[in-house]
Amino acid sequence: QVQLVESGGGLVQSGGSLRLSCEASGRTFSSRAMGWFRQAPGKEREFVTAISWSGSSTYYTNSVKGRFTISRDNAKSTVYLQMNSLKPEDTAVYYCAAKRLGPSMTSTIDSPNDYDYWGQGTQVTVSS
Repeated sequence: QVQLVESGGGLVQSGGSLRLSCEASGRTFSSRAMGWFRQAPGKEREFVTAISWSGSSTYYTNSVKGRFTISRDNAKSTVYLQMNSLKPEDTAVYYCAAKRLGPSMTSTIDSPNDYDYWGQGTQVTVSS
């Protein structure tokens, strides 16, 4: 079992930066790809980015490419999301998720169904 705890959310002005952290407990963290999703009020949860178990591969949704960077430190059982040039449309609750054990960067890496453990979420609000 994997438990995930996000931190680092908050209120920031448009153009600003935030760094989210997701600390994991459980022995399988370093064997799992990890992802970040977000959910804005009244909208479905959407994929943001994912990273392979080794950190060698990453994948981003188009709207955050060039602005967001995912990374991980397996020694600390932590995955990070550095968010720069934030926009009001980035406002959402951000969730960290652990992908099911197996192949890391699959064709369905952006599907919530590929993840079996989720954090409680952290609010990110970007003011204009």
